[in-house]
Parts: sequence; C-alpha cells; structure tokens
Amino acid sequence: MSSWQQIGRGIAVVPTYNEVTNLEDVVRRIREHIPDLDVLVVDDASPDGTGELADKLSESDPQVHVLHRLGKQGLGVAYLDGFGWAISHGYDVLVQMDADGSHQPEQLPSLLSALPTADLVLGSRWVPGGSVENWPAARRLLSRGGNRYARVAIGVPLADATGGFRVWRRSTLEGLDLRTVASQGYCFQVDLAWRAVEAGYTVVELPIQFVERVRGQSKMDRAIVNEAFVRITVWGLRRRTAQAALAARLAARRLRTQDKRM
Repeated sequence: MSSWQQIGRGIAVVPTYNEVTNLEDVVRRIREHIPDLDVLVVDDASPDGTGELADKLSESDPQVHVLHRLGKQGLGVAYLDGFGWAISHGYDVLVQMDADGSHQPEQLPSLLSALPTADLVLGSRWVPGGSVENWPAARRLLSRGGNRYARVAIGVPLADATGGFRVWRRSTLEGLDLRTVASQGYCFQVDLAWRAVEAGYTVVELPIQFVERVRGQSKMDRAIVNEAFVRITVWGLRRRTAQAALAARLAARRLRTQDKRM
C-alpha cells in the first residue's frame, strides 16, 4: 500500500473543454502510473466531442468517471463541482490537474508521496528543481510576476501559488469555505492556496517539470489575467486595511495601559 493510500481513496479531478486530442493520453498515463487512482473528467459540454470520448473511456474502465456540466462556466467552478462530486462519493485524496498534458502524470507519485506529512501539496514550477518547457519569455515573465505580486499583495508565502497541479486532503478542502469562492483561472488557484495557508494548513511545494501543450489551444486569455490582477489587488487592500486597523487598536490599548499606570 502506498503512503497516500493510508489516508483513503484517491481520485484525479480533470476539467475539460475541447481537449479531445489530449484527454485519452492523459487518462491512460494516469491509470498506468497510479493504478489505484481513479479519474473524474469534468466536461463543460465541449463541442469537439471531449465529453463523448470521456464516456467511452468510462465505459471501458470502471475507475474513470465523468461529470457532464451544461456549458463552459470557468475552471474554478469546474474544479469546485468536481471536488463536490468526489467528496460526496467518499474520496479522501483529491488530485487537481489539467487535461492538456502540461501536468505530467508521471510526476504524480512524487506529489502523492508527500501527502502524509502535508495537508496540501503543490507542484511548483518556480522552486529549485522545477522547470517550464516551451514557454516564451513573456509567458514566463507573466507567471513569475503574478506569483511575486501575490506574495507582496496578500502575503501568500508560496513560490507558485498560480500553479494548478495539486494534491489535496479531503479534510483540507472541507475545512475551507468553498461556498464563498467565486474566482477563476489563475485567481482561483491563488485563492484556494491562500485560504489553505491562512487557515493554518501545512502546504508543501515540490518541483515539477511543466510542459506546454503540444495539441489544442490554450485557454489562457487577457480576461483571466485581468481578473487575477483585480481580485488580488482588492484582497491586498483589504489585508492592509485590516492590518492598519489592528495596529491602531493595539496602539490605543497601549496608551490606555500607560495612562492607567500614571
């Protein structure tokens, strides 16, 4: 029995939208390298036939499941629906990963092995040993800059808070107020990682080799980047305001204490 299996049953939650050229290969690699890990494909009514392919994979493998959604509603909502399905079906270890091959299933055993001493394991591109392949300089700068901005603005002490290759304990997700999550894309990743840190959970980053997709089109666009910048800025301002208010209360309390001593 693997160390992570001592925690309970595991499942990889894989959101899809127009990934018909990538899905079968990704599911095959997950099942080959971690045979005891189930797979949940969360498809947003992909017009390219991804949902139908997922159904065929499920028919041929009882450990592959499919959750069909009515349409494209965003990555964050897809993950939340997938998490909810997995938790309601009794899974204790939840893997979060993309369907385009960027998150390599071959690296899953390493991430899963760290879970017994962590509440959340992040596959990180920007810790020593991590890397990114086939990204242009502008994309690297955007990712590094976004993570740095998150560290400065909201104080999240992570090198790669925007990454989406993760392993969660069920208890960690249940300890977060997921009903209040409304963010998407990069911002969704930052939001959940930050919530876990703020709640006092043990978050571990391990290096991964991120490989840019070779088939299909990236879902990254300007709207996702803008959402992340706006939301993180708002969170940062609220954090600074709360810190200033706390400092003012503590200063006032010290003055009252000094007055009483005099």
